Amino acid sequence: MAGRSPAGLWWHLHPLTFLGAEPQALPEGSPVVHRLPRLERWLDHVVALGCDGLLLGPVFASSSHGYDTVTYDLIDPRLGDADDLAHLVAAARERGVAVALDGVFNHVGRDFWAFRRVLAEGPTSPYASWFRLTWPADGWQGPGSEPAYETFEGHGALVALDHREPAVREAVSGVLERWAEVGVTAWRLDAAYAVAPGFLRAVTDAARAARPESWFLGEVIHGDYAAVAAAAGLDAVTQYQLWKATWSSLVDRNLWELAHALGRHGGLTGDAEPQTFLGNHDVTRIASQVPDEALLPHAEVVLMTVAGVPSVYAGDEHGLHAVKEERAGGDDAIRPAFPEDPLALVPEVPGTFGRYRDLAQLRRAHPWLRTCTTEAGALANEHLVYTSRAAADGPGRLVVALSLHADPVDLEVPEGGWQVALGEAEVSPGRVRLPARGWAVLTEV
Repeated sequence: MAGRSPAGLWWHLHPLTFLGAEPQALPEGSPVVHRLPRLERWLDHVVALGCDGLLLGPVFASSSHGYDTVTYDLIDPRLGDADDLAHLVAAARERGVAVALDGVFNHVGRDFWAFRRVLAEGPTSPYASWFRLTWPADGWQGPGSEPAYETFEGHGALVALDHREPAVREAVSGVLERWAEVGVTAWRLDAAYAVAPGFLRAVTDAARAARPESWFLGEVIHGDYAAVAAAAGLDAVTQYQLWKATWSSLVDRNLWELAHALGRHGGLTGDAEPQTFLGNHDVTRIASQVPDEALLPHAEVVLMTVAGVPSVYAGDEHGLHAVKEERAGGDDAIRPAFPEDPLALVPEVPGTFGRYRDLAQLRRAHPWLRTCTTEAGALANEHLVYTSRAAADGPGRLVVALSLHADPVDLEVPEGGWQVALGEAEVSPGRVRLPARGWAVLTEV
């Protein structure tokens, strides 16, 4: 059975851009810039929002955006040092907030220390086996004579590791233990879908043997989530199918798509928990994805009332807008710098923070939602009623009613006594009446 997330609701951010770091690595010999301590000022914001986890993007030394690692042994000097991370973890723990790091173990940057050794030493380098290399047919001619190498999705700056090499597995296990010493045992495994499952299974098993509290979230975009999670020993996987269905069903006025996705949701990840989200550092922000602000609450309600471990991408709780573009620098808009003071962050969709906070409070009040089952009821293109109930027929259920109609609508709900917990609606026996483009969460009286 997969392990349980140390947080029920994560707040996710990309540290390098969030903290306004330089876009490229600092020149060698430059002093460390201690930016990580500024994140401590945001911890009260995290708690006020209702989150109990801080999910960090890459923090290790890299050449640019964090996913082109130079070494796993050092915090990026643009962010700070190991003491800064340790202080952040301790400050978070004091507030009941867990911290997870981003483990980029599928690939490294061209400036990764072991790859630089290979380029300098050639095929006889003790680190040549760490990568998937093809040497020139006429032999290595010395430094400057490069082998061809496997990359991550065609990006020449990202060099794929060879996960068949035992030394790579040992090195990754050492990274996990190194940072467990400062209190981090929760990890997001970047591009887990591209890593050999057997490699991840060996790494995760070893980590749990040493530290049973270890927890691993795998980035899985497509394919058989349950099979990948089981083979790789993952505790949770990113639920991209539900993410896509949530926003596109609202934009296309096709709630059949959402109902179908909800029907599959419970069985997609097997023993692993689905990690649900409306935004992250790789996708267009939900406020831009769903341009009709009246429908943003519908997406937020889905996030908070179905099974899984949700995350909120920093800024989404204020309705920030940004579009991801498929070009160099196309992530810049969705990874902006944030002010030092959380109170200086200007909301773009008023009322969004309060709604997230209220939904998070509702989720905490009904902890069975984490493993609930969800069943669709009244359904048409522009309305959906679904019931989430405690798994294994345990006590607890709630009803969510969503409408995209331009006029008020009267919908059937399951039998029982219901009251409006959040949203706006009129409830009568077996019925709920929503205003135009309305929504409501009903709990049992």
